[in-house]
Amino acid sequence: MTATAVAHPNIALVKYWGKADASLALPATGSVSMGLDVFPTTTSVTVGGSAEDTLTLNGSVSTDGALVRVTQFLDLVRELAGSSARASVVTENTVPTGAGLASSASGFAALATAAAAAYGLDLSARDLSRLARRGSGSATRSIPGGVAVWHAGDDEGSYAEPIPAPPMAMVVVTIDAGPKAIGSREAMRRTIATSPFYPAWVTSTTETVGDMLTACAAGDFARIGELTESNALRMHATIEGAFPPIRYLNARSVAVFDAVAELRAAGLPAYATADAGPNVVVLTTPEDRAAVATALTGFGDVIESGTGPGAYLLGSEVPATQDPEAPAPGVVRPEESAE
Repeated sequence: MTATAVAHPNIALVKYWGKADASLALPATGSVSMGLDVFPTTTSVTVGGSAEDTLTLNGSVSTDGALVRVTQFLDLVRELAGSSARASVVTENTVPTGAGLASSASGFAALATAAAAAYGLDLSARDLSRLARRGSGSATRSIPGGVAVWHAGDDEGSYAEPIPAPPMAMVVVTIDAGPKAIGSREAMRRTIATSPFYPAWVTSTTETVGDMLTACAAGDFARIGELTESNALRMHATIEGAFPPIRYLNARSVAVFDAVAELRAAGLPAYATADAGPNVVVLTTPEDRAAVATALTGFGDVIESGTGPGAYLLGSEVPATQDPEAPAPGVVRPEESAE
């Protein structure tokens, strides 16, 4: 059995940083994100035909830590499916890997969707999101796509679901597409263990999630933007407070934040955010994203993005909205635009 799935990265408006339970990938706080319609990951899973799991990533056979993570994830799928069959995984990832642009989110969302189908699992959207969480926390939010909230809680209650929000767009400014020196998992561990700011991060972020849900429901874009930029800077301050310190933002990253503040002062609705890496993403409105992109040309590679779809299998239709209790998206439109 072979199944192929596509998933897109998401950028957190309210960040996920820190686990309450590492073994189950349960977050210390909830988070809110917007899915992108750029940088898709396409993954095919073929069950049977090999004695061991194999991974081919962007045309190269992997035998390192990436294969270990994939095998561990497939073990979870096999346990659910009552199967011992090994699988071949072929992935084409267009997200710069390890650069703080959510490559693991799209990667494990696509893997979860394809593997569940290939092993014959009939999962609800909620349970598919829970499964993706076990591979990478942020992958939880790439299952529903769009604007989504990831709930903190226990294994049953920690999943992502779509929420109402006004039309939004993003401008991705890629300053450095190379892998970062310190991965997110190690940085989270060090932050939790050594940053004196971490307890306040948990408290304030829990409050911010509530404020963000209120702003999204009200369609208050300015408030959404203010909360997004503030939360990003709080996260980076918390990370920099670790020992030894971890600094993801560089001088060019800060320059983009400054430029965005100047755009806002000039009347353009634009708010900067950054995940665990030097690259900056600017939240704006669909009608203003071209102007924002033009203004930021020169700081790095600039890519415009609309709000992206949830993870889907190639070959069938993706519902416009997803009921968390409904069957997970079979898959979508192989030829249609993702917008």
